[in-house]
Amino acid sequence: MSPMLADLEDADRPAEEGAAVRRVTLLGGDTSFEVEPGESILAAALRANIHLAHDCKSGTCATCRFRIVEGAVAYVEEPMGLLPEEAAEGYGLACQARPLSDIVAEAEVRPALIAEPERHTAIVRHVGPLSDEVMHLVLEVPEEVASTYRPGQYLNVVVGDGKVRSFSMASPPNGRTVDLHIRRIAGGQFTSNRLPGLTPGEELEVELPHGMFFLRADDFRPLLMLATGTGLAPIKSILQSLLDDPDCPPVTLYRGARTEADLYLDDEIRSWADRLADFRYVPVLSRPHPGSAHRTGYVQDAAAEDIEDFSEYGIYLCGSPTMVGAAKSLFIARGASINHIYADSFLFQHNLGR
Repeated sequence: MSPMLADLEDADRPAEEGAAVRRVTLLGGDTSFEVEPGESILAAALRANIHLAHDCKSGTCATCRFRIVEGAVAYVEEPMGLLPEEAAEGYGLACQARPLSDIVAEAEVRPALIAEPERHTAIVRHVGPLSDEVMHLVLEVPEEVASTYRPGQYLNVVVGDGKVRSFSMASPPNGRTVDLHIRRIAGGQFTSNRLPGLTPGEELEVELPHGMFFLRADDFRPLLMLATGTGLAPIKSILQSLLDDPDCPPVTLYRGARTEADLYLDDEIRSWADRLADFRYVPVLSRPHPGSAHRTGYVQDAAAEDIEDFSEYGIYLCGSPTMVGAAKSLFIARGASINHIYADSFLFQHNLGR
């Protein structure tokens, strides 16, 4: 365990001895804030109107990852989104970390240009299949809303019980429509019960934009992107926003799927090579049909077979938590910069109850 982390016994000890208010100071400025006993670093930052990057708040997505420069933190439970390799390098997850001392940290503060999510009425314009398991839903939103999100972000669809279901937007800001790629989940309240019966002209309540998975446009590193399943959606949004951009860096997209039938939009993706200056597309199948001409195995392993050193890449991972976790571990071991790995793990915040 990292010397900057502590176990549950250590986390409980300050409360037993009389917990103290701790101060967190962020590098790169004069920003600091106080953390009350039992409060997470993220909760304290938001209370102080300091918008640290975050998304799920449950310790799974790792969007709130920060680097501990001085001090120590503890967790009530080890968060799923923090790899041992990251912890060993002094990283933590702000949404779960409780400081055991004053902290000096390096953390991503959410850019001021990211719009706050708001609720709007969307109109269904198209519903149709992309594959046997994935549906294409096109929604029309007010014109001023369609330009507020960043490629890679997601929206929430409000369902009948007032709860929401989250889906990444598969199109870049363009006009008034947004595309969604929705995997049908057996028994899902929205994906199985509501989605198949939607017709053009119906209305849905949506909240957008959400999420910190988006292109860091000020980072000119070559882009390495891995997607599995409908994790393609935010990657598609990002890459389509770069089409015909003369400043677009080199892009390599490894796309994981089970069989050829799961490679929906394959021809469209291949056509991007004509509009991106340097684009490489590598489909990888985990359950290929006999005689398949595609790469086989797992998508992160295919990338590691082709790339020896990941240190120069900006890495974007989207899809199953198994892929995201395995890719992060593998790539960090090959020199990837933890600060330049961006992930959207389609875990509970995206899938449960769909």
